[in-house]
Amino acid sequence: MGILDFLTGEFIDVIEWTDDTRDTMVWRFEREGHEIKYGAKLTVREGQAAVFVHEGQLADVFKPGLYMLETNNMPILTTLQHWDHGFKSPFKSEIYFINTTRFSDLKWGTKNPVIVRDPEFGPTRLRAFGSYTVKVGDPAKFMTEIVGTDGEFTMDEISYQIRNIIVQEFSRAIAVSNIPVLDMAANAADLGKIVAKAIDPVIGQYGLTLPELYVENVSLPPAVEAALDKRTSLGIVGDLGRYAQFSAAEAMTSAAANPAGGGMAAGLGAGMGLAMAQQGPWGAMPAAAPAAPPPLPVEHVWHVAENGAAKGPYSRATMGRMAADGALTRDTLVWTQGQDGWKKAEDVAELAQLFTVMPPPPPPAA
Repeated sequence: MGILDFLTGEFIDVIEWTDDTRDTMVWRFEREGHEIKYGAKLTVREGQAAVFVHEGQLADVFKPGLYMLETNNMPILTTLQHWDHGFKSPFKSEIYFINTTRFSDLKWGTKNPVIVRDPEFGPTRLRAFGSYTVKVGDPAKFMTEIVGTDGEFTMDEISYQIRNIIVQEFSRAIAVSNIPVLDMAANAADLGKIVAKAIDPVIGQYGLTLPELYVENVSLPPAVEAALDKRTSLGIVGDLGRYAQFSAAEAMTSAAANPAGGGMAAGLGAGMGLAMAQQGPWGAMPAAAPAAPPPLPVEHVWHVAENGAAKGPYSRATMGRMAADGALTRDTLVWTQGQDGWKKAEDVAELAQLFTVMPPPPPPAA
């Protein structure tokens, strides 16, 4: 091996980037005069892409792998440089490394309330915040649209713009989602997917993608929250009578645990519970109406069998007079509606009383 071959091997360029930061999206490989030796080794690691820019024009994009920078491996750059296959001199180009991993735990939030039309509360102002992840999906487009000639581009330089896009699309998404305010928490995951789907085409113009977007909280104005709390409290109270009984029982339990003022506290608790039980939502409840008297009994009428014929009907009072006159005896057959056939008068409980209340026979004359 000659001295020239030895020196050529010793001075071969190794072009690579090992990132020790968490927010660098683009880093430019610095070389004095941007002069890169022909046959240099380019190492592109997983989660990276390398972009060649030659004389201000994007020449090529290299995905993860190990490359020898030669004419047969760089057809686009060779065409721009007008090389032939035997040309081995250094060339001047800029190499940008693009971080294609996800940048996670990025925050977003509504700076001003978003007005929505809720079916239950009407026009309502909402605030929301959450987190998202972003990554470079098209390195070439990201270089031409966002980075330009910046030698070190960080996530902070574009996060503000992405947050504005998220808030804009979030406001539009919840306005047309028709999700009630009270159901926002239960549908937070679906709402995040709707917003992410709407944002993807917008940031796709910059060569970026939005893999994940989370809606962590949707809040109402303080006045609406206070009114909602009161409404919830009334719903929890429910039956005021039962609530009053519960309050009275709690007061008596507390009084029993406080011997010093137990008697007075118990009386106050019971009195307050009774007063609350008699109070409705709008003041004193009207007293309960007295119970109606039971219906009057149905008076029976009777038929009497006399000489093979039925006579009557007679009321009970008439039957009493007949018993007093002797026209009705214990053996007289009687019938009334609902009775099973003819029976002797003494076998009918209602008529048997007529014979027990009759006075005994008068004493003989002296």
